[in-house]
Amino acid sequence: MSKKKTAAIVLAAGLGTRMKSSLPKVMHPVAGHPMVNHLIDTLAKLSLEKIVVVVGPDMEELEAAVQPHATAVQYERLGTGDAVKAGMTALEGFKGNVLVVYGDTPLISEVTLNSMIEAREEPQGGFAPAVVVLGFVPDDPGAYGRLVLDEDDGELLAIVEAKDASPEELAIPLCNSGVMCFDGELLPQMLGRLTNNNAKGEYYLTDCVGLARDDGFACAVVEGDEEEMLGVNSRAELAMAETIAQDRLREKAMKNGATLIDPSTVYFSYDTQIGKDVLIEPNVFFGPGVSVSDHVHIKANCHFEGASIDAGVIIGPFARLRPGSTLAEGARVGNFVEIKNADVEAGGKVNHLTYIGDARVGTGANIGAGTITCNYDGFLKSKTDIGQGAFIGSNTALVAPVTIGDGAIVGAGSTITRDVGENDIVTTRADQKNARGAAERFRERKRLEKEQQKKD
Repeated sequence: MSKKKTAAIVLAAGLGTRMKSSLPKVMHPVAGHPMVNHLIDTLAKLSLEKIVVVVGPDMEELEAAVQPHATAVQYERLGTGDAVKAGMTALEGFKGNVLVVYGDTPLISEVTLNSMIEAREEPQGGFAPAVVVLGFVPDDPGAYGRLVLDEDDGELLAIVEAKDASPEELAIPLCNSGVMCFDGELLPQMLGRLTNNNAKGEYYLTDCVGLARDDGFACAVVEGDEEEMLGVNSRAELAMAETIAQDRLREKAMKNGATLIDPSTVYFSYDTQIGKDVLIEPNVFFGPGVSVSDHVHIKANCHFEGASIDAGVIIGPFARLRPGSTLAEGARVGNFVEIKNADVEAGGKVNHLTYIGDARVGTGANIGAGTITCNYDGFLKSKTDIGQGAFIGSNTALVAPVTIGDGAIVGAGSTITRDVGENDIVTTRADQKNARGAAERFRERKRLEKEQQKKD
């Protein structure tokens, strides 16, 4: 645990031109959550003193997404050093550790970041390092900057950009992730000494390593896993991040006692809660805000969002739960059923081909196939209340606002526009009329008409 206070600066001002999107790059979601919010959620686990997010001009959507954390605007995108300088305006006078991270790295872990903070306070040669850099060993070092270490004590000597590296330096497997942790007392003066004397005319934060060493301070490296270091700069890399995040979420669900018959076909959101002894069949998608209790059976090809599923529920196949849906213990929801902003109470059954919206389905009620709650009149939403133990026959339209009393029976094919009392039986279908023998006469007439058409 860190002895000093620590603040974090999240660099998020990049336009992400390779994403080809009007949405700020760090706002693109991974597992249903903006990349930058994944990172902020991880930082929140570190008990930081303050989090500052550096944004670009006219990024109001991003500023709103990271609230209540402070934001600082980088008006001119002149490199990472310039971005951190903008972030430091919100940390004036801060004397602790300053962790610099990137909003497009949603997979970095709390353990890795905590290791950097601890290394910043760990004396080397009697002094704690002024700068700690997060390194990793990729399968293909490519264009990554290389971390040059002292062969004797492992101290960081320099960060060399690939384009400036010698053949010997290019052979170094340890690469720079860009994530750094600084002594907050020294960082302002190092930022003030950065120059933009390079091909891009930018201020590079990595130059702080050289400045610190020139002043006699040590620099150190913490090595992390390549998977955590993935920075998202394109749609392809976004897909890679999604794949990694989904694999992590699937593994978590299975470790916690859920069975996924075909894990690769089940997609979770960052906040999905799955209980024990839950069976999930293939091709199930969980949007944000879904919780599933113990002993639930989710059949194939279901889609859930903003819903709560209590213990012992059986749902699907081909069922959809929209925001505001709750299924109480032992409820049954079958194929081609859509539920929105509605409660299905304990033991309620909605087994097939039905829409239930803005409604309550009482305990033990049974909803027949083809039932629709007509909840919208083109202007307003209204509620349907179906009582305990009620039975709704197939192909029924319940025109809200309407109440069906406990134990009531609604006959198949009815359109219900007025309240139904407890234990009432109601039907609204037209009277049946039988024309005896008419079918045979109809067929003979049509046969003659068809023959006449052929002659004509």
